[in-house]
Amino acid sequence: MKVLIVTGIWPPDVGGPASHAPEVAEFLRGRGHEVEVVTTAPAPPAPEEYPVRWISRAQPVLLRYLRGALLVRQAARGADVVYSTGMYGRTRVGSLLAGRRSVVKLTGDPAYERALRYGLTRLPIETFQRSHDLRLAWLKVVRDLTLWGAHRYVIPSASLGALADEWHLVRGDRIVVLPNPISVPQLETRDVLRTRHGFEGPTLVFAGRLSLQKSLDVALRAVAACDGVTLVLAGDGPERPRLDALVTELGIGGRVRFLGAQPRTAVFDLLAAADAELLSSGWENFPHSLVEGLAVGTPVISTGVGGVGEIVTDGVNGLLVPPGDPEVLAAAIRRFFADEALQARLRTAAPGSVARFAPEPVYARLEELLVEARR
Repeated sequence: MKVLIVTGIWPPDVGGPASHAPEVAEFLRGRGHEVEVVTTAPAPPAPEEYPVRWISRAQPVLLRYLRGALLVRQAARGADVVYSTGMYGRTRVGSLLAGRRSVVKLTGDPAYERALRYGLTRLPIETFQRSHDLRLAWLKVVRDLTLWGAHRYVIPSASLGALADEWHLVRGDRIVVLPNPISVPQLETRDVLRTRHGFEGPTLVFAGRLSLQKSLDVALRAVAACDGVTLVLAGDGPERPRLDALVTELGIGGRVRFLGAQPRTAVFDLLAAADAELLSSGWENFPHSLVEGLAVGTPVISTGVGGVGEIVTDGVNGLLVPPGDPEVLAAAIRRFFADEALQARLRTAAPGSVARFAPEPVYARLEELLVEARR
């Protein structure tokens, strides 16, 4: 079987899809399948043992969309099935023109993410689904049309699956809840990693895209209220200028380090070296970085939104707080660092709590769905 993987981001980009797509490609190749990739990138991706076709992000949006759809169509003609982790509209058009079935992996609500990006809403995602605001209605229509017709919708969390089941043109009987898997590289000891990365004193790490969804202003305000605590951010994104300005405003430049986009191996090192991983998101589907952090033995301090509760159990492998409240988040951070017994207990429980996300059974199930779609 030949599989075309369509993804909006690809290494060295940081984020769940940028890790997931290459892992799927390697797994499928290891099972004897052929793989080809279509993605967007700011520069030519590093060579792989399989074709990686790309569209430059520097092109105008409409041209990028058109060229992407045509590239998907061209590549899909030589494939048996299309697996899409992003670029949903281009996947829909390209696979339809090529006459190929698609399996779509959803990591969030595309309409909600666009509404946040365009500054059209600040509503919680559940309220957004029920909103009748005409400014938002067209985004929902575009979402439904671009997702319509997929053979299966692979969704990492039950919480997002419940939301997607209410969307028009997305058939509930085609939704499959399948968590993101995790594979951990061989790492050096925590003490060695802390020394290498210059971690001194209480240190939190955030790993991911600096986007509005992550509500990192909440994280920065919480850290500002916790004397002696340092926050290290591994990732880049559109919120960086605003966050830089907020760091200056809060006067915490000496306790906040922006590292920019990091290779996945470096992200694992940073997570393993941290005292805890910090996530302040207003909405999440299934945050892959939390699974990665727990897998290397690092507890989590997070907002309990979306699929986070399917990964983190409050008081067992991390601490959960409501979203949007810097003071409550700060209180959780102070509680964590003030209680060494709590830190030890959460750290001990962390790796075992994500053992169920081993790659082999998860990717084997995905392979079954792709074979089913081909037939």
